[in-house]
Amino acid sequence: MFIGHFAVAFASKKVAPKVPLGTLVIAAAFLDAVWPVLVLLGVERFRIVPGFTTMNPFDFVYYPWSHSLVMTAVWAVLFAIAYQTATGDRAGAMWVGIAVASHWVLDCVAHRPDLPLYPGGEERLGLGLWQSLPATFAVEGSMFAAGIALYLQCTKAKDRTGTVAWWAYIALLLILYIPGPWSPPPPSENAVAILGIIALAILGPWAYWIDRHRLSAG
Repeated sequence: MFIGHFAVAFASKKVAPKVPLGTLVIAAAFLDAVWPVLVLLGVERFRIVPGFTTMNPFDFVYYPWSHSLVMTAVWAVLFAIAYQTATGDRAGAMWVGIAVASHWVLDCVAHRPDLPLYPGGEERLGLGLWQSLPATFAVEGSMFAAGIALYLQCTKAKDRTGTVAWWAYIALLLILYIPGPWSPPPPSENAVAILGIIALAILGPWAYWIDRHRLSAG
């Protein structure tokens, strides 16, 4: 999932109002921040196979350190500990940990059976939502709309930047997401990994910027 992870970040603001939106975005996308680094280091592997699923051409061959169930739990706990250590916000730490863990759950719904339970394990899980273009757009689109609604319900812009930056963010996510199934395959696996790192390096700080220009509506 792509916009589904952002939907989790937006919705989490409702239950974790003290946590910056940027932190929630990074938490919800954290496994996809670890993964490209490990791909570039040669630790994890995937292949570009045109038509592999209706949503994207990625065959995730080996990624137990970023996307196995056990390592997801480890990453979630470490992220929560780091956040609590930095802020002292215990309740917020719990929610950012849940946001990290939610990534595996959503990926399990979307992916073909390629998600390992633990490094070295043979069993692979995945419900294959990406095999259906209409179902994927319906599920992720509904999640995204709900996440936007919840974020707007619990925050309000304190200046024009808070409105413009927010809606520009939403527009960019949709521009990146909607054409995906019809776009030509990426030039290489490393290019995908590098673009993933660049995307999060932009979208994370941008979310912090949005949050500085919005107030809790509570």
